[in-house]
Amino acid sequence: MPQRTIRSYVQRAGRVTHAQERALVELWPQFGIEFAPLVLDLDAIFGRRARRVLEIGIGDGETLLELARRQPEADFLGVEVHRPGVGHCLLGIESRGLGNIRLISHDAVEVLQRQLADAALDQVLLYFPDPWPKKRHHKRRIVQPAFAELVACKLKPGGVLRLATDWAPYAEHMLEVLQHNPSFANTSPAGNFVPRPESRPQTKFERRGERLGHEVFDLEFRRA
Repeated sequence: MPQRTIRSYVQRAGRVTHAQERALVELWPQFGIEFAPLVLDLDAIFGRRARRVLEIGIGDGETLLELARRQPEADFLGVEVHRPGVGHCLLGIESRGLGNIRLISHDAVEVLQRQLADAALDQVLLYFPDPWPKKRHHKRRIVQPAFAELVACKLKPGGVLRLATDWAPYAEHMLEVLQHNPSFANTSPAGNFVPRPESRPQTKFERRGERLGHEVFDLEFRRA
């Protein structure tokens, strides 16, 4: 498989606190999954067969942690490339006593391509990805036709892809890409956006955006 040259993120060093560094050393062996081009046995990793949810780009992990707390019957995979966010989420797993989260610190597209079996997931979540607003950077947006097709392959029939953004042009781009993929059906009766689902915790980033007057757009597409 050819190496990807265009990525949807920029690798930032960021400041890792002492607590996060401890978590990355002590907690990663229990809750982290190293990237390797081998398909994961999720039943073995979680020790059970359950509904599986993947969040791409967990940020500081607060949404993932809250979802896992609310839904102990489901298993959650979080993908994040930035070490401070991974460390913060590991600390949250420890403080909340959660056993239904595993983290992968690698490019999400490569994780989907190489580590997850087809029809392995019940939900894929993509909340507030970088909108790359400048036209010359649009090619970096993660939501592209190839990405939509890849996610469709990894979702079970009837599985759901949920997205959210506070950047209106990106919301329209997401809508257009997914509407043109025959593997997905928009759950919006109007054929566009859906109200914020109660199941999606509101993030600090989102609340800050609302204070600044940013409208948030939610999308929900079901695997046909």
